[in-house]
Amino acid sequence: MSSPSLPPSPFRGQGRVAVVTGASSGIGAATAERLAADGFTVVLAARRVDRLTALAERIGGRAVQLDVTDQSSVDALAAGLDRVDVLVNNAGGAFDTAPVADADLDSWQRTYDVNVLGTVRVTRALLPALRASGAGDVVFMGSTAGLVSYEGGASYTAAKHGVHTLAETLRLELVGEPVRVMEIAPGMVRTEEFTLNRTQSQERTEAVYRGVREPLVAADVADVVSWVVTRPHHVNVDLLVVRPRAQAAQHKVARDPE
Repeated sequence: MSSPSLPPSPFRGQGRVAVVTGASSGIGAATAERLAADGFTVVLAARRVDRLTALAERIGGRAVQLDVTDQSSVDALAAGLDRVDVLVNNAGGAFDTAPVADADLDSWQRTYDVNVLGTVRVTRALLPALRASGAGDVVFMGSTAGLVSYEGGASYTAAKHGVHTLAETLRLELVGEPVRVMEIAPGMVRTEEFTLNRTQSQERTEAVYRGVREPLVAADVADVVSWVVTRPHHVNVDLLVVRPRAQAAQHKVARDPE
C-alpha cells in the first residue's frame, strides 16, 4: 500500500517578497532563479548591476544595486522596499589563503566587512519589514568553514564563524516573534568565481576540485534555500549542513585517481 502524497507547502512562493544579496553570480544567482520559479517575487541585490539586470529580466525579478559594505547603499535598499518576507544573506566571499603568520590585514578587513558586518547591516535594515510581514525568514549563507577551521583559511573561517554565531544570537533574540532564523552551511561547492577570487589562480582553482566526483553546484544550494523557506512557518531549520557525497569532512575528500 503506497503512502499518501504530502500536500504542497502553504508557504511556497505565493507572491512573497524575497531579497537575495550577492545575487549577481554563483549561489546568489541560482537562489534568485529558484525562488522566482517557486513563485516568490525576487529582489536581486549586488554590486554588479549589469549582471543583475540581465538575470532579473530573465526571471521576472527586480534588480537593485547594493554594496553591503556601504551603509548608505543598504539604507537605500531598505527605503525602496514596501514589503520583505524573506531575506537571503548570501553576499560574502574569501579573498586569500595566507597562514596567520603571514596575515594580510587588509584582506582580513575586507573578508570580515563583506561576510559579517555586511550581513549585520542588511539584516538590521530589513528586520522591521520582516517582522511586519508576520511570517518573516532570515537565511544566513554560512559555510562548513564556520564550523571547522583549517590551515590557510583563517580570514574566511574566522568570518564564517562570525556568521554562524550571528545566526545563533539573532535566533535567541527573536524567539517568540514571527521571524525564523536559519543557517545553511555548504561544504565544497563549485562555482565560477568563489575559489578563483580566493586563489587568484586558475591552476590552483582547478586543483581544488580535481578528481572530485560531482562537487555541489550553486543550484544544489539554491534547492536547499528553497526547501527551508517553504516549510510551514512553525518549522525552523536552525542549521543545515550540505556537502557532496565525496566530501565527508573538511579534510576528507574522495578523489578519483588521475
